[in-house]
Amino acid sequence: MVAAKSSLTCALLFLCALAAILHLGSSRYAPNWESIDARPLPPWFDEAKFGIFLHWGVFSVPSFGSEWFWWNWQHERSDSYVKFMERNYRPGFTYADFAAQFTAEFYDPDAWAQLFQAAGAKYVVLTTKHHEGFTNWGSPVSWNWNAVDVGPHRDLVGDFSNALRKRNISVGLYHSLLEWFHPLYLLDKQNGFKTQYFVFSKTMPELYDLVNRYKPDLIWSDGDWESPDTYWNSTDFLAWLYNDSPVKDNIVVNDRWGSNCSCYHGGYYNCVDKFSPSTLPTHKWEKCTSVDTYSWGYRRNMQVNQLMNERNIISELVETVSFGGNYLLNVGPSKEGLIVPIFQERLLAVGKWLTINGEAIYASKPWRVQKENSTVNLWYTSKGNHVYSIFMSWPEDNILKLQSPKSTSQTTVTLLGLSGHLTWKQSPDLGLIVSLPALPPGAFPVEAGWVLRLEEVN
Repeated sequence: MVAAKSSLTCALLFLCALAAILHLGSSRYAPNWESIDARPLPPWFDEAKFGIFLHWGVFSVPSFGSEWFWWNWQHERSDSYVKFMERNYRPGFTYADFAAQFTAEFYDPDAWAQLFQAAGAKYVVLTTKHHEGFTNWGSPVSWNWNAVDVGPHRDLVGDFSNALRKRNISVGLYHSLLEWFHPLYLLDKQNGFKTQYFVFSKTMPELYDLVNRYKPDLIWSDGDWESPDTYWNSTDFLAWLYNDSPVKDNIVVNDRWGSNCSCYHGGYYNCVDKFSPSTLPTHKWEKCTSVDTYSWGYRRNMQVNQLMNERNIISELVETVSFGGNYLLNVGPSKEGLIVPIFQERLLAVGKWLTINGEAIYASKPWRVQKENSTVNLWYTSKGNHVYSIFMSWPEDNILKLQSPKSTSQTTVTLLGLSGHLTWKQSPDLGLIVSLPALPPGAFPVEAGWVLRLEEVN
């Protein structure tokens, strides 16, 4: 009997071990899109809602036109770029000569992180390498074309990551797959992307190095449009990222992993820059846009009328979140490492608004109605048994008509930032009619984008 029990115990232990092995195997992601796309998105990203984007690199030195300066000057031979160089730089000046002037002498990552926290950002994405190929960390495969060897002589990415983590802000790293003028990339391109010299000697070593060295929460991939994911070996990298990397449980990625991927594959979708859907998407998405409507990188010649104002930004944030997206707002630091005051002003305005109205944004979900056809630009979000109605224009008669919510005997209506309940009535034809307080100008801290909290409505 004892021997029989022992054999039974061993058999049970073996079956348990086998089940564990099979479970472990089934939980691993295979290097194909069917498997990788099945991975659940870590919940922190959907809850975050608002992030800040930073385009910073050697292009910040000329700070003219856009972050595509090198391409527009040398490849496109754009007249305005050519004349800019002729007027301001000696003959024979090369793009590489700009690197020494990328000094970052005023770069204070702790001050940046303090600003981002005050802005209400839950994650921040920094350019580690743009299409120019210059890396903002000491890449082991970018000799003398990185921020440690030349220019700042500093690990910009490491200092950035450390400063954000002190304030519990998630770390995002932007990385371009391609490099416009790298000889190996141009060779692969000439070969119709049938060879992968650039991928194995440059792109993939840098991606693995970024993950192992900085352990980011998010990888924002770009530079994907010229060749398919099979050239980049994207699924092999993502399978490692999800299975074996030091950030496998928390990492989030976007959809730019090959010319065939955008809006189809990846953790969440960017689709195209400044993408805004007209209906509620079925997949998590993010809208990336820039305060400077002309450029992602810093421009010394930008004008105020070329920048998004506070109202525009709040309106886009609200619309994006109502459709289930995240809003990633870009500013371009200067070559010295400064986020110029007008960009700081815009970011702090968002933070002020979120201090009052953040409960309608952070960790919210789309409601059954996203937007009403109304004269006041009215959107909805939800959280638990609360519905939030966000309106961008204050009605002249202080009466707000909400067509979609249906009241119950327990319904209450509150204006965020103001204590007490508002009076309301349900109209069969006009919906929920809310009497807003008659506030004199300047009496309320929010100047655009007011939020009603509706409790116990259908």
